[in-house]
Amino acid sequence: MTVGVTIVDACIHQGRGGSPTAVLLDDDRLDDDARRAVVRAAGTSHAAFVIPATDAVRFFTSNAELTNCGHGTIAAQAFLLHSRGTAVHHGRQRSGARTFDTTAVRRDDGIEVWFDQGIVDLPRTDPAGLGRILDALGIAGPALADGDRPVVASPGTPRLLVPVASTAVLLSLRPDFGRLADECRRHGYLGCFVYRMSPERDTADARMFAPAIGVDEDIVNANSSGCLAAHLHATHGRGTIDVLQGHAAGRPCLVHATATTTAEGISTRVGGTALIRSPADAP
Repeated sequence: MTVGVTIVDACIHQGRGGSPTAVLLDDDRLDDDARRAVVRAAGTSHAAFVIPATDAVRFFTSNAELTNCGHGTIAAQAFLLHSRGTAVHHGRQRSGARTFDTTAVRRDDGIEVWFDQGIVDLPRTDPAGLGRILDALGIAGPALADGDRPVVASPGTPRLLVPVASTAVLLSLRPDFGRLADECRRHGYLGCFVYRMSPERDTADARMFAPAIGVDEDIVNANSSGCLAAHLHATHGRGTIDVLQGHAAGRPCLVHATATTTAEGISTRVGGTALIRSPADAP
């Protein structure tokens, strides 16, 4: 099941870490059960199935298809640039119901990829089920950050953004994944993106918990970083954010995100650097 699979470390930080992502050319003889089996066989949290003829990319975890995946997009576009053997490519990607712009550039430390995340919806209403979700995460009231609050953000799939007061709180979290999965499914959330803003401007540390889609803790979640950029832009006027992730997995990750106000709403772009593993480095 791993024949033809390339492992791409997406969103590396200072030349190492990143989220291992399986990338391969799609085969229309595969059904979705087989695609999910590829993820399990590759030993990664996600896989990107690329169809170059139509610029389409499909994303799977071991138990679900995703309408989009930020770090999977970074991995897929790095894979395509590497396959072409070129230094730069400006393209378009079709995933789910969207077609969006992508840019991939070969750098000394890897392949830098940016993509247009589009409009991020930020409902003004209080998040549904918040109390039960915070309890499942193990976050008590005093652990929440002052001057911020949990919100729902959606670039197409809703997720909960949860600010905490310190890095110590962030790193100490040990969620009840069964309860968290149940609550997220009940309220239609992809998962929970828990973050701590750094005293340094425009930097945050974060962890993503998404047991409802079969990923208890995502090493990196680039789309949620874009959602955070949109939220900070809406509430504090910030235009850029660098989000550090992967601490708990021992795989440092860095995601860049920018947010701007448009006539349609807050639009974001998300970027990261990827490394293509050589066959000797693949699992």
